[in-house]
Amino acid sequence: MKVGVIMGGVSSEREVSLNSGKEVFGNFDRSKYDVREIVIDSKQDVFTKAKDIDFAFIVLHGKFGEDGTVQAVLETMDIPYSGCGPLTSGICMDKDITKRLLRSAGINTADWLSVRSMEGIDYGRLDEIGYPVVVKPNCGGSSVATNIIKRKEDIEEAVELAFKYDKEVIIEKYIKGDEITCCMLDGKMIAVISIKPNAEFFDYTAKYTDGGTEETVIQLEETLNRKVEEMAKGCWDVLKCQVYVRVDMIVKDGVPYVLELNTNPGMTRNSLFPKGARGAGMSFPQLLETITEASVKVER
Repeated sequence: MKVGVIMGGVSSEREVSLNSGKEVFGNFDRSKYDVREIVIDSKQDVFTKAKDIDFAFIVLHGKFGEDGTVQAVLETMDIPYSGCGPLTSGICMDKDITKRLLRSAGINTADWLSVRSMEGIDYGRLDEIGYPVVVKPNCGGSSVATNIIKRKEDIEEAVELAFKYDKEVIIEKYIKGDEITCCMLDGKMIAVISIKPNAEFFDYTAKYTDGGTEETVIQLEETLNRKVEEMAKGCWDVLKCQVYVRVDMIVKDGVPYVLELNTNPGMTRNSLFPKGARGAGMSFPQLLETITEASVKVER
C-alpha cells in the first residue's frame, strides 16, 4: 500500500504539522507500507502530489487540515484517508458549534460567548459569565493567540489579537482545575493523560517545547473515570467521530468539562496521543498501523 504522509499546509500550525509529519513518516513499518512524504505548500498541491497514493495519512493541522476541506478533496479523488470525515472535522474545528452541540446533548462545557466583530463584544454577558475568561480564535489550534483575561479592561486587546487568526472569536469562562485529555481510538478510551503545564495554562510553548509541561498517563479514581469515559464516548457519538480523536477536558471538584475535540491530534515526540498509546502498550508504529487499517475500513 502506497501511503502518503500529508504534512505542511497553509495554516498557522504549519510548523507543528511538518514536525508531526516527519515523526509519522519515520515511524511507519516499511515492511508493510510504501511510505512517502507529501509536503503541501498550497491547497492545489493535494491534487498534483497525492494523486498516485493508495492512502493519505493526514498530519495537517488547522485550516485545510482539520476543518474537513482536505478530507472532502481526498474523497473527491477517491483516496482513503485517516481519521474523521469532512462533516465531523468541520464541526470539531468550530469551537462554537461544537459547544452548542455538546450542550444540547447535556455534556458539560464552560459558558461562552461567540464574537464576530469588536462591536459584538457583549460585556454584560461577560459579567454574567464572570472573570477570568479565556479568549481564543474560534477555529484556531495549538493555543495560538489564546489568553487568559482577568479584567474587563484587557478584553479588547485579546480579542483584537485573536481576530488576526480568525474571523470569529470565543470568549469562554476560565475553569481552574486539572487538565486532562482522553485518547479515543475506534470509539474506545485507551488512555487518560494528566497535563500540568509549567506556564499558567497549556499554551503553544508548553505544548511544543521539551519540558514545557508535565504529561502523565494516569488512572483516574473509579467514579471520576466513569464520568470522564462516559463524556468522551458521548462526544464521540454526538459528533459522529471516526477512527481517532482526542477529547480535552478540565476537571474541577470532581466535575469534568469538555474544552474541545481534536480530530487530527499532533504526532510529534511531545504529542499527547502517541504518549497515551504508549501508556496503553502500543508502540508508535503499531498506533500508525491501527489508525491506517481502521481508516481503510470506514465507509465514506
